[in-house]
Amino acid sequence: MGSASKQSDPTGKQPKPGSKSAQQADRRARIAELRAVEQRRERRNKILTIGISSALVLAMIGGGTWLALDAKHKNDEKKAAAQASADAAQKVKDDAAKADIPGLQTFGKLTQNHVQTEVKYPQTPPVGGDHNPVWQTCMGNVYDKPIKNENAVHSLEHGAVWVTYNGKATPEDIKALSDKVKATPYSLMSPYPDEQGTITLTAWSNQLVVDSASDPRVETFFAKFVQGPQTLEQGASCSSGQM
Repeated sequence: MGSASKQSDPTGKQPKPGSKSAQQADRRARIAELRAVEQRRERRNKILTIGISSALVLAMIGGGTWLALDAKHKNDEKKAAAQASADAAQKVKDDAAKADIPGLQTFGKLTQNHVQTEVKYPQTPPVGGDHNPVWQTCMGNVYDKPIKNENAVHSLEHGAVWVTYNGKATPEDIKALSDKVKATPYSLMSPYPDEQGTITLTAWSNQLVVDSASDPRVETFFAKFVQGPQTLEQGASCSSGQM
């Protein structure tokens, strides 16, 4: 206030109250005070903004870290669950491979030449032997008409299970077996009117006859022989064959 007054009056005398000089001095003083208040407000706002920004950055870093850790945890859980499922499936397969299946017929070593001609097989349906160079597509394929023996036998060589049935099979049996085959790569199914058994399950050099799809040996046969130890060409394709 004093310096403002001196600037307004070079003589150093205090301006008279109400005079023009006094009014100008008061105005400058108010402006200076308002400017100081504004500067303090700006400093507070700047500090507050920096604080909020820092908090947001820390929250984002913390949130991102938590999300990354949570995603990793969920991924690890999925991997663990998938591994546990695979281990359980492998155990079932290993146990089935060792299990005896009542009524199972085995036929020993069989020829496996590729031929273009029709083959007369000693078993009905055939369990192996010479066969056509083209396999029957067997990635869970269900055929509503009979297929050629020579193509199906080639599928057996690749580790497929072939499900066949005659006119004695019920619609319920056919539906249940169809669902099973469709869910099982390296398997196929087709009608076989000439077979003696109601339902026949065939793998290379192995065969089982059952009367019903609900027979527990069906599951055991699939577990044991789909890509099982009898497979002559492990890893061979079951897709892109004869349809």
